[in-house]
Amino acid sequence: MAGNSEPLSPRAKLAVTAGKAAAAVSRAAGRGSGSVIGGKVALRLDPELLGRLARHLDVILVSATNGKTTTTRLIAEALRAAGPVVSNALGANMPAGITSALAGGSDARYGVIEVDEKYLAGVARDTEPKAIALLNLSRDQLDRAAETRMLAEKWREGLSGTKAVVIANADDPLIVWAASSSPNVVWVAAGQEWKDDAWSCPSCGGVLQRPGDDWVCGDCGFRRPVPTWALNGDYVLDPHGSAWPIHLQLPGRANKANAATSAAVAATFGVPPQVALERMYQVQAVAGRYDVVTFQERQLRLLLAKNPAGWLETFSLIDPPPTPVILSVNARGADGTDTSWLWDVDYTRLAGHPICVIGDRKLDLAVRLEVAGLDFRVCQTVDEAVQIAPPGRIEAIANYTAFQDLRRRVGN
Repeated sequence: MAGNSEPLSPRAKLAVTAGKAAAAVSRAAGRGSGSVIGGKVALRLDPELLGRLARHLDVILVSATNGKTTTTRLIAEALRAAGPVVSNALGANMPAGITSALAGGSDARYGVIEVDEKYLAGVARDTEPKAIALLNLSRDQLDRAAETRMLAEKWREGLSGTKAVVIANADDPLIVWAASSSPNVVWVAAGQEWKDDAWSCPSCGGVLQRPGDDWVCGDCGFRRPVPTWALNGDYVLDPHGSAWPIHLQLPGRANKANAATSAAVAATFGVPPQVALERMYQVQAVAGRYDVVTFQERQLRLLLAKNPAGWLETFSLIDPPPTPVILSVNARGADGTDTSWLWDVDYTRLAGHPICVIGDRKLDLAVRLEVAGLDFRVCQTVDEAVQIAPPGRIEAIANYTAFQDLRRRVGN
């Protein structure tokens, strides 16, 4: 357990107060939660504030290309069985947003923090985490993010010799490569649906062989480690071989994998799998994701998909044809301005669904769907798309800022 909270210095207290004031002004102006601007103001006044705020916490960091917001929420729910938790639950996952979140957690015991992939090593250095959960790495935001092998190398270097327990996905070769420099790793067989970024060996560049669920490099011998935790259908298998049922309100196999990793993290802090998994059932939606809302007398389920791996997972959980689908893609700064990733997504999996396309980059997406041989309509707004959609609940799938636009418009 982390030590008792030490009083903040006058400078740190001033930074926290100024940050909260800036966040309040931002909220009053209707510019969002204010967590990012609040954190930026606070860090400008005290550049060491993040480390100071984390000093009294048992910090758990969560990073990945997909699933980190949901997994952060599941871990936070599980650890509340053992004490108060502070978390950046809304997904502001760069240092400014993390600082804002921790500023509100003076009475917490645990800090469960989602971290953007680019900032993981730096945040780990500042917060001295007790545990780090690494879920997956795949292509994302091609104009700003490093190539996946380079990112794994940065993680590997940044986490080398860390005192934290690293809970890592044994099924993702890039994650295994990144985590292998750490002295204390708990391997979880969480699965890997998207494999297109993991066919070459991150250690030597050779071609990975994938017999069944295993993987191994025939050139250098780099291979899948033996997991001590595993997702097995609707159960989590713990290191003793006991099977614990997963009951989630969140849909899809990916969220069961997130729950398996979360159970392994919780166990590191003494929370038994049964208790952890029971608490995870309370999570119905995560920052609006998976919410079902009523708009224009129609039901819409809101789903976030930011990159090829995320779209693949989302396609696996939507209702079958002829369920209508709305697709929305933007390419603003937070999304990445390069939309070439659309060509890596297998949109033929939407065959049979009535499709409407909206968003800033609706024409980019329309070209991709036309090449895939799909029938679709291009609409100017979600209002128009809902009006022409056939009967039934609508699956609305959007990337990051398009998802936020959608939530604002449908009142979620």
